[in-house]
Amino acid sequence: MFQAAILLARQYNINIQGQFITGQIVDTAGIEINTIAAACKAMSTSNIVGIVGPKYSSEAPIIAGIGARIGIPVVSQSATDPTLSNRNAYPAFYRTAPSDNAAALAIAQLFLNYNWTSCLIIYQNDAFGNGGATAITNAFLKNGLGIAGTLVFDIATRRLQHNLNDVLTTSPTRIVVLWVNPPYVPSIIQNALDYNLIGPNYLWITSASFDLSNFNQTYYPNLIGLLNLEPTVASVANAPINTTLLNAAFDLWNQYEPETFPGSNNVDDDAFFAFDAAWTLVQSLQKFCSITNNTSFCISLSNATYCFDRYLFNSNTLFDIINNMEFLGVSGHIQFSANTTDRINGCYYVANNIQYSPTGINFVQALSYSDSTGWQRNTFTQLIWPGNTLAPPTSGAKLQGVKLILGLIQSAQYTNIINVTDALGNTTFQLVGYVPDLINLLQTKLGFIPDIRLAPSNQTYNSLVDSVAHGVYDLVVADITVTANRRKKVDFSNSIFDNSVRLVIRTQADIQIDLFSFLKPLSWDLWLLIIGIFIFGSILICIVERVANERLRKKSHYAAYLMIIWYTFGNFMGRDVKLHPKTIAGRLISSAMFFLTLVIIASYTANLASQLTISKSQPFISGIDDIKNGHVPGNRIGLLAGSASLEYYLTEVSGGNPNYYPLHSYAQIYQSLLDDKIDVGFIDTGSAEYMTNDVYCNLTIAGRGFNVGIFAIPMRKGWIYANDLDVALLLLRESGDLDHLYAKWFQYKSCPADSVSTDAIDSRALIGLFMMFGVVCVLSIFIFAWEKLQMTKKLTECIYRIIDSLNKKCHSAREDTTRSSHDSEIRELETVEIEHF
Repeated sequence: MFQAAILLARQYNINIQGQFITGQIVDTAGIEINTIAAACKAMSTSNIVGIVGPKYSSEAPIIAGIGARIGIPVVSQSATDPTLSNRNAYPAFYRTAPSDNAAALAIAQLFLNYNWTSCLIIYQNDAFGNGGATAITNAFLKNGLGIAGTLVFDIATRRLQHNLNDVLTTSPTRIVVLWVNPPYVPSIIQNALDYNLIGPNYLWITSASFDLSNFNQTYYPNLIGLLNLEPTVASVANAPINTTLLNAAFDLWNQYEPETFPGSNNVDDDAFFAFDAAWTLVQSLQKFCSITNNTSFCISLSNATYCFDRYLFNSNTLFDIINNMEFLGVSGHIQFSANTTDRINGCYYVANNIQYSPTGINFVQALSYSDSTGWQRNTFTQLIWPGNTLAPPTSGAKLQGVKLILGLIQSAQYTNIINVTDALGNTTFQLVGYVPDLINLLQTKLGFIPDIRLAPSNQTYNSLVDSVAHGVYDLVVADITVTANRRKKVDFSNSIFDNSVRLVIRTQADIQIDLFSFLKPLSWDLWLLIIGIFIFGSILICIVERVANERLRKKSHYAAYLMIIWYTFGNFMGRDVKLHPKTIAGRLISSAMFFLTLVIIASYTANLASQLTISKSQPFISGIDDIKNGHVPGNRIGLLAGSASLEYYLTEVSGGNPNYYPLHSYAQIYQSLLDDKIDVGFIDTGSAEYMTNDVYCNLTIAGRGFNVGIFAIPMRKGWIYANDLDVALLLLRESGDLDHLYAKWFQYKSCPADSVSTDAIDSRALIGLFMMFGVVCVLSIFIFAWEKLQMTKKLTECIYRIIDSLNKKCHSAREDTTRSSHDSEIRELETVEIEHF
């Protein structure tokens, strides 16, 4: 295409000082010293007035420096190092290919489009590699993306400076950006294929295309989905190009070198940039000569024999022409400025995707990018991702196929051990519970290979966290609470269980029997005051009513006072005793006592109802505030050693004083409660609810939960699979699977249900009142019986007296009358006396 531009200038009769423009092509092999030698030789033997190139960014500073020294423009078709954009540093340099700053922005936009968050950069150790890696890093930081790491490819030894397998397998990202020149790409790709680092679990994005025929067909499935990002021409994004120039250039190429012409659809994009670079020089030189006074000698060079001493006169004019030039080239709109060496606008990229083709595999254009529209899908091509799938990958490391050492510890309902006997009579233990079920769900979603190891039962939770930090386990799946101290040692996953600490106590009696509970609504001094007022009021009424009231006047003093007492008591009880005050003073006193009685009874009734309601089923502590206020001695509080509950107690309750009762398992806490060694146990909510509902029916939970937190899975700091695990846990929570596990293992209840709660007052609450009523009844019966007894005694004495009197009369009659004629009279007399009796 460079040759075509020269020939096309001749075809268009563009000449300088009557001579057609010619050109030379020098291959420097990308070696800087070759670049200097070739440039110096050409300028010493020919009138060089412009340079197209160089190809590589490592050569560009040298050629740009030479151009600035001798005053000739240098226009590169492929040098993309961002540092070359500095016009002050490179006043004679221009380029038609976009800077790597634009490429970095395009890559960042690609990551944002697919929700990728990070990548690893492999770059070569020269200006192109360093500049590209820096540009990508800056673009990622500006867009909230991360660089998980970098790996340098040494172009001198053609080897990576670190082991690719070690770096990638321990990296938290699974997206690799390969920023090296085309000659180095195949060896790096082959190295990755040998370690199985290209394929379903890794996405590679290269900065240069490469020949796929160099790879064995067995690697084709792994290469599927690889992306190649390259600058391209405006027509890819449906922007205008100069088709007239392009067709003329193709015709000349096909005419003069048909054996090298690949066809109009297979021309490399750098060739388009090379044509526009050459055409920029042709156009600028033509205009430069058109504005000089003497067109026959518009190009004037010094006659120095040493190449670096030569100089183009009026070169500033030539540079001004290029800075203000604007035309439509074969790669798109061409325009430069005095502020930067880059083209103004018109940055276009294409993402080629390796896919299966009838002949094997091939690069297929899948995405196109422009700085005005961003990334666009090719409507005629389906984008294929690693693993030959249509689903875009994620940037994080995947647990698929990874073997994990999982630590578990026995804990009621979280991890239970049961014995299983097979048909042959062999007995083995099996792990069941919330945690084993959770592991099964995670394994189904993530595809890891679990190596489950049961920790010793006497191991504390803090030591389990330490085991993860020291690499004994990859993960510990258990009821481990996230705390600040533990976060200093390890990272934690998303929540696997929402937890709080509960206070477990022994079950209390529903009603505490108190014989005098009915007296408690009023204080003892108030009761004494009421009794005093009762007596005083009775005496006062008796005094003012004794003379005026007829009923009282007929009574003795003792009887009158008893009647007044009964009257006063009746007022208190609201009964009509049919004793109406006759005096104004008596009525005033009665009214005052009635009003006082009304208020006292109302207050008594309200307080009695309140106290009876509060007294129903109240534990001896209401929650953690009672513990903080010292209602329970420290040595009666059971705490699990090495637990988050212990940390909370020392920090929030005891002020660091270890005055608690230390225990080493939840089973010991429950047993200590039953044995009355402790009064309160600090236990996590899941275990507390299950044990009090299903196992220990004589234990209960007091108050609400406190120290609210979460159970999570501890992992080593910076564990590369953390994101994959967190996403899976979020999916389990959103789908309700974690709720189902909680219901399965913690909401089962076999303890007898408590009696139905009601507002009715239990009879035991007023047992003292009923007992007092019973005592009064017994006393009344006793008095009644005593009175009857007294009446019976009097009756008996009366009978004895009558009989004795009759006996005396009969005996006297027998002595005075000897005649039998009188017998009938005696009998008649006895009959009369008996009837009288």
